[in-house]
Amino acid sequence: MSEPILGLRERKRLETHRALATTAVRLVAERGLDQVTVEDISAAAGVSPRTFFNYFASKEDAVVIAHADTAEQSRRIIEKFLATPKEVSAPRALIDALKEEIVHIDENREEWLGRMKAIHENPTLHSRAVAMNHDTIAPTIEAIAQRVGVDSKADLYPTLLLSALGGAVNAALLLWYQHDGRMSALDLLDEAVEMLLAGLPEPGGRAR
Repeated sequence: MSEPILGLRERKRLETHRALATTAVRLVAERGLDQVTVEDISAAAGVSPRTFFNYFASKEDAVVIAHADTAEQSRRIIEKFLATPKEVSAPRALIDALKEEIVHIDENREEWLGRMKAIHENPTLHSRAVAMNHDTIAPTIEAIAQRVGVDSKADLYPTLLLSALGGAVNAALLLWYQHDGRMSALDLLDEAVEMLLAGLPEPGGRAR
């Protein structure tokens, strides 16, 4: 599916959001969350605090929300998932739809290492990150149910699949973070998904 063509104003909005987000992550990684203010982030990004609040409600949001079009990205992932040919299994189709987001993490290693460090060290950021993802859960479950032809309120599969694949993503990114981003996040995710699809065999019984 092709990316939407953006006008100059929309591109500027996305660029300003990204500048503020990356600046917030860098400053928090350098100083710690409590030692960084909205004014610090705004000054380093070359905008006013008033402009900052046009994009974020708080400094915590600036650290956690990497993109201004997060909701649109989630919609595109669901559309890509539903458009994948039926011969591809639902788990593989959903992971394939997510891969662009994981590639972005690999391509922006320092930013994401800083973001994950901040989230791990600050419970308030962790709670905000969890809350931010909440709105994507129900639509994704419904998309899975639609693809496999079941009622999400009567069948366990859609919710279980999303939970399992979400766990695979989290496990892959945690190991990526623990190795300082020196391993490919995309390769780790592929490995995690293959383990799940193979029935999660214990390490001693897996082929090397």
